[in-house]
Amino acid sequence: METLKEKESSVRINYPILTKSNYAAWALKMRVYMQAHGVWKAVETTNTKDGVEDKTHKMVLAAIYQGIPEDILLSVADKTTVKEAWDVVKTMCLGADRVKKARIQMLKAEFEFLNMKDTELIDDFCMKLNVIVTNIRGLGENIDEAYVVKKLLRAIPSKFLQITSTIKQFCDLEKMTIEEAVGSLKAHEERLCG
Repeated sequence: METLKEKESSVRINYPILTKSNYAAWALKMRVYMQAHGVWKAVETTNTKDGVEDKTHKMVLAAIYQGIPEDILLSVADKTTVKEAWDVVKTMCLGADRVKKARIQMLKAEFEFLNMKDTELIDDFCMKLNVIVTNIRGLGENIDEAYVVKKLLRAIPSKFLQITSTIKQFCDLEKMTIEEAVGSLKAHEERLCG
């Protein structure tokens, strides 16, 4: 009979595949999966001798190799540490500092100009908003939750005027989460539809 430890060690994780547009989500999933396996330290370590076993080092490299396309794999293959490999993937996907800053500015402009259409559902609009915010944060730029909540309340159509006025008047927008705001808006949307 298999022991719990044997079952845990036989669990396979299929690492996510990196594409041209999903680096932020890919990096987040990879970090969580590697933390779950207790090997994330190898990515943060600049020297392979800093408490990271060779087996762990190879395990992490295998995970990275499994999750990247061949064109990036060829650029990573000659790196001697996991940190170098991880940084090459990051640089290739996010670009140099100037490109990164330009992408952040472009995403911020897209964020500012984003408005919900009258026929659009709250869920669909919030998904668009969340993708932009996640991409901005994935590039290393901090974007405050309160700022996103305020943008959400500004960007929705006039049919939500009553609920947005109530939220602004009776809630502390500095402490409100995006989930709370979306929940209130969805409840109002259901009342409008019902």
